Amino acid sequence: MQIIDLSKPIQFNRGDPRFMQVRIRHKSHRAAKVLVWLLGLPARLFPRDFVGWADDTITKMGVHSTTHIDAPWHYGPTCGGAPAPTIEQIPLEKCIGPGVVLDLTHKDDDDAITPADLAAALARTGATLDERTIVLIRTGRDRLMGTKEFWQRGTGMSAAATEWLLDRGPTVMGIDQWGWDLPFRAQIARARATGDDTLFWEAHRVGQRRPYWHMEQLTNLGALPPKGFEVMVFPLKIVGASAAPARVVAVIR
Repeated sequence: MQIIDLSKPIQFNRGDPRFMQVRIRHKSHRAAKVLVWLLGLPARLFPRDFVGWADDTITKMGVHSTTHIDAPWHYGPTCGGAPAPTIEQIPLEKCIGPGVVLDLTHKDDDDAITPADLAAALARTGATLDERTIVLIRTGRDRLMGTKEFWQRGTGMSAAATEWLLDRGPTVMGIDQWGWDLPFRAQIARARATGDDTLFWEAHRVGQRRPYWHMEQLTNLGALPPKGFEVMVFPLKIVGASAAPARVVAVIR
């Protein structure tokens, strides 16, 4: 059995936009000795091999700052006319399923993924999709992680492509770039150039009509075969949240 980690390391990256940066304070072992003394244990009674315990505090981390899975609540307060589920409401049976990698690495920056692109990529895998399938969109942009370009470059799913996947059964999917849609810069430029007020965040907004859950900032999809593996997604159980950091792994048996 081979386990492949599809998750981004949780750490400070100077290249991330400031509103998405992670900050972690690592505390020394010695700091705990002071705490124990303050709690009432005299220093003379410290065990000889007691050096204290290490501890760490995440001082800043948004739920979308690293590899994560979005809940329908992220896309809007309602989904299909009902209250949108938050992240702790994801059915756990959706978090484990057979995986398929659709290779879209040929797509240029700012060129949205279309249903035809997905159909061609799926045909190359020889796989079929159903409600249990977890679809992973490989763009190759994970190579930019940790750089200032990561959040500004990439292809991205169109609304039509997202609908195409949902029509075939999957409701959990993910991508190895910063976001599910085109980069913000490209979305805004297209909307301004065309005067089309439906373009911004179009793929995310599909989730206001149809429930689905997508992962962003995956990595290592190039280490996977097109099919024949299992995906496991373990989001933190954050009550009422729009998303959660997730440890995502693939298992090849």
